[in-house]
Amino acid sequence: MAHPTTFQRWRPHPWHGLPPGPNPPALVQAYVEITPFDVVKYEIDKDSGFLRVDRPQRNNSSPPALYGFVPRTWCGPRIATLTPGATKGDGDPLDICVLSERPITARDILVKARVIGGLTMCDNGEADDKIIAVLDGDFVWGDVDDLLQLPQVLVDRLRHYFATYKLRPGAAPLPITPYDKARAFTVVDAALQDYAEAFGGAAS
Repeated sequence: MAHPTTFQRWRPHPWHGLPPGPNPPALVQAYVEITPFDVVKYEIDKDSGFLRVDRPQRNNSSPPALYGFVPRTWCGPRIATLTPGATKGDGDPLDICVLSERPITARDILVKARVIGGLTMCDNGEADDKIIAVLDGDFVWGDVDDLLQLPQVLVDRLRHYFATYKLRPGAAPLPITPYDKARAFTVVDAALQDYAEAFGGAAS
C-alpha cells in the first residue's frame, strides 16, 4: 500500500519549520509558549523544538496575554540598531504577546495575530522587543488597530510584567517603552531579515 503524500510525516520545528504568518509584518503566526495562567516560564528548546521548563516565576506574576514568538524571526544586529543602548539582539526569536477575549489555556499552539504595537526592552545590553498583537477575528480586541487604542491599564500590565518578571531583590525594574504599529512593523521586518541572514532563506 502506497504511503499518502498529502501530509507531513514529521512535526516541523516551531521556530524554523513554520511560516511567520499569512501577511507579515501586519498579520503573523504566533507560537504560544506561555498562557496568562502560567506561573512557570516555558520556553522552546532550540535544538528539539519541544517546550521545556525554563524556570518557575519568582513571584505570582503571570503574563496578561498569550506569550510566545513569531517563527522564522531572530533578534540579531538589525533589531539591535532599533533599540537605544543595545549592543546586540538577544539571539532569540522575536517575542509576541497576543490578546484574546476568551481564555486560551493551551500552550504549544499556533494563533493568527494582527500586530498593533510593541514594547522596547533592553536587558543587559541586549535588545529584547515584545510585539503586541490581537487575536485575528477576536470579538472584543479584533477591531483594535494600534496600541494607542488599548485601555491604558492593559498596557501598564504588560509593561509591569516585562519590567519585573526577571526581577531579583534589590534590582531596579527594566525600563519599558511602548511603541505604535508602524514601529512594530519595522521591528518584525528587521527580525525576519535577521533570521534570513543568519539561517538562510528569503525574508518573508
